[in-house]
Amino acid sequence: MKKFAAAMAAALSLAVLGLSGCAQSGAKTSAEASAENPMVLTLAHGLSETHTVHIAMTEFADKVEERTNGRIQVRILPNGQLGSENENMEQLMAGVISMTKVSAPGLATYNESYHAFGLPYIFDDTEDFYHVMDSDEMHEFFLSTEDEGFVTLTYYTSGARSFYTKDKAIRTPEDLKGLKIRVQDMKSQTDMLKALGGIPVAMSYGDVYTSLQTGIIDGTENNETALTTGKHGEICKVFSSDQHAMIPDVMVMSSKVWKSITPEDQQIILEAARKSTDSHKIAWNTAIEEAKKEASETMDVTFVEDVDKEAFRQATAGMISDYCSQYPGVQTLLDIINSAE
Repeated sequence: MKKFAAAMAAALSLAVLGLSGCAQSGAKTSAEASAENPMVLTLAHGLSETHTVHIAMTEFADKVEERTNGRIQVRILPNGQLGSENENMEQLMAGVISMTKVSAPGLATYNESYHAFGLPYIFDDTEDFYHVMDSDEMHEFFLSTEDEGFVTLTYYTSGARSFYTKDKAIRTPEDLKGLKIRVQDMKSQTDMLKALGGIPVAMSYGDVYTSLQTGIIDGTENNETALTTGKHGEICKVFSSDQHAMIPDVMVMSSKVWKSITPEDQQIILEAARKSTDSHKIAWNTAIEEAKKEASETMDVTFVEDVDKEAFRQATAGMISDYCSQYPGVQTLLDIINSAE
């Protein structure tokens, strides 16, 4: 019922926006499409138009239109116009929109393997993350979920997540004991913090600043840009670079829509998507460096680098083992990650 209601609400929103109320308008297959009667794909997401991922997806849309000579067009609806990430994914599965952007673990509802992306320390470092995510093995996995109703076209980095607090450095798991730490509302994140000895508090990102300010939470975890864009650096003065998770965003397309696109046009879309990922890496690295500089120089945030990552890995090893037992698909994806060449 909830999925039906979300789909109907989205259909109404699309109608208000002057769209057709279905996944794509114009030509129903790319083989039928022409510049005069293009296949128009709707891509809804919750980010602002200044976000690096939105900019990357805009590049993707431009490249698809250019390389298909206008036969396929991607119409982007940002700023949560059609609801939350979960609602957008439900709309995609219901055939209301063509594409969306979600945090990778959010896809575990439809394919349990995606739980793996929310687990701690599955990548050695940023270089390893990019190596694995760009591998042929990962590309094959991304396209292997067609029977589940979606395919993943590409990923976008959202950086390495670390702990930061008002005044306490987190160098070992023991430093988290008794601290109330905000985490994303994902099972993997609450389980991770429990394994590390902290007290997980799941809440929306928009509530974090006030909760830090009022003492509802002692700290939170995110990448460095949250210090500046979210103004968290005004309150939290110690950022401990434990880099416990690297959770990618992913751009996904409805299987029904994917099947209506010719193999030649599918290749164009994949190449455009992966090119936008390459561009996003550059933009993201710049954003991280700028955030660290601003937080350090204007917010007096101290960045702690001497973190015992091995202690964090050992503390969460049992949790990862439990996930592999509970969700066989997690082990499958971890095998892909460990074998990527």
